[in-house]
Amino acid sequence: DILGEGVLDLDAGILGELDVIVGSVHSRFGLPPAEMTERLVAALASGYVDVLAHPTGRLLGQREAYQFDLEAVLDCAARVGVALEINAYPQRLDLNDVMARAAKEHGAKIAINTDAHATYQFGFMKYGVGTARRAWLEPEDVINTWECSRLLEFVRRKRP
Repeated sequence: DILGEGVLDLDAGILGELDVIVGSVHSRFGLPPAEMTERLVAALASGYVDVLAHPTGRLLGQREAYQFDLEAVLDCAARVGVALEINAYPQRLDLNDVMARAAKEHGAKIAINTDAHATYQFGFMKYGVGTARRAWLEPEDVINTWECSRLLEFVRRKRP
């Protein structure tokens, strides 16, 4: 969990032991846009986060996306090597295709994830792939299409 000031909810000792760290916001969605941007950028720049999950926090029909400077977050993600998630869960679909295309244009990588909580939900991958296709993403842009050795190199970069 990415806490209010962009700090992760586990201490550095534990984070340093993990193979892959997926960071996401689960609280304080109503921060002013500048504070939410600072929160996200701080988490990405920490050196611990490998993937930013459901980057806008939206739940379709239930919760609007929180407000932040997408350009600043995409620039930071590209600079520090953090992938942004296309969450394929039907109630999320986050990033959307326009944002995923913007991520590509900024040089940020994408991870497509089902957010499955039951085995049948792995079938949601088709929605994430559809989003990626509408964004004109190519295999080079999506980390979970890479050869295993390249993906491991991406997630095993040196932690702070």
